[in-house]
Amino acid sequence: MQNKLQELTDKLYNEGLSKGKQEGEELLAKAKVQAEDIITKAQAEAERIVAAAQKQAEEIKTKTASDVKMAASQSIAATKKDIETLIVGKMTGEAVKKALSSADFVKELIKAVAEKFTTEGPVDLNLVLPESLKNDLEPFATKELARILGAGVEASFSKKIAGGFQIGPKDGGYFISFTEETFNQLISEYLRPATKKLLFG
Repeated sequence: MQNKLQELTDKLYNEGLSKGKQEGEELLAKAKVQAEDIITKAQAEAERIVAAAQKQAEEIKTKTASDVKMAASQSIAATKKDIETLIVGKMTGEAVKKALSSADFVKELIKAVAEKFTTEGPVDLNLVLPESLKNDLEPFATKELARILGAGVEASFSKKIAGGFQIGPKDGGYFISFTEETFNQLISEYLRPATKKLLFG
């Protein structure tokens, strides 16, 4: 009886041990599968994060390069324009100022322009002249020019005009400007393309 009891105990023990070992192995295998799955998912997520970071870095690099290129291009264009303006200004500024400050030159210019107003008959004219040339131009404008044109000429003098003049029909509501500023603008427009080509090809 003792032997049978021992055999039964041993059998139950061995069966329990075998079953426990089998369950333990199954649990271990399942845990390994889960661990591998977690590792695979973690690696995939890490790769996704790295790829996203690389893409973002590439986009930032491209945008930065584009912004730098645009800024450089704008800076070069602005510098070229400044150089062009400086050279054209030097070429025209003093020469125009000198010419339009010469009473004799301004008289000839006024005569040539005024005659165009009177081609179809006498037209009373209004002249605005530089204050600095008043002594030289007032007798010419009010007497000699009126006699040449056979029309009335009203002359006024302004400190706002450094050189040159403004002219127009007395009651026409418009005038034509031949001042230092307008001459510089006009000449600059003609000189600018040639200067640009000469400087920058």
